[in-house]
Amino acid sequence: MTIRRESPETGNGYNRVVGFLREQLLSGELKAGDCLLPERELSAQLGVSRPVLREALRALAMIGAVEIKHGIGTVVKKPGVSILGEFFTFVLAHQANAIDDVMQARIAIERQAVRLACRRATQSDYDRLAQCLRVIIDTIHTPEAGGQADFRFHEAMVLASGSATLISIYQSISALMMRSHLDRREQIIQVDGIEEFLIDHHRSIFAAIVERDESRAEELLDRHFEIGADFRRRATIRMAGAAPFSE
Repeated sequence: MTIRRESPETGNGYNRVVGFLREQLLSGELKAGDCLLPERELSAQLGVSRPVLREALRALAMIGAVEIKHGIGTVVKKPGVSILGEFFTFVLAHQANAIDDVMQARIAIERQAVRLACRRATQSDYDRLAQCLRVIIDTIHTPEAGGQADFRFHEAMVLASGSATLISIYQSISALMMRSHLDRREQIIQVDGIEEFLIDHHRSIFAAIVERDESRAEELLDRHFEIGADFRRRATIRMAGAAPFSE
């Protein structure tokens, strides 16, 4: 591998190309499906060389912002959530206590989402939540399937918010949240009272959303996370008490 120093044009030119696309999307001048100008015209308009332009467009293609089609040109795309998810996973994987940080982000997102869900949820959202609740009940004794069902209920709640931004951010960290759900379920499944908590609390949150009671829904959700944290503490104590002492 050869390491080379980046020329001033490369750095500035790349930022110019990315900034141009970002501003055009935000202003509505460009949208998914539109073609960019031909390379010669675009490089002249932005004041960058064609090699730098190609490098920037290839980088944008890698994150799903554009698609380079031979014989057609460069087409604007809407990046998929899966690409954002992979990006967040790699970034957060380098952080200590990444799962704990993701949990705090999840709480912040869900608190706003549940209030919006109380205002915006449709019948299809209620049906989805009800189905998720049934799966929680059916899988209550199976840690892995139960953890997945738990996650799907909370995801359905965020979907019911109708907020594209909250949904995109939530889904982009979904892989890390799913891991967190499964790890916690395995820890707490043996603690007394956990079955009632998992079923009754999710049922109460669902009822508050259906009744469009924002304050009650947020209060229940806050309490849900507090009780969940308490169960994890109790599980940790239980496991420590069961562990054999080593000499």
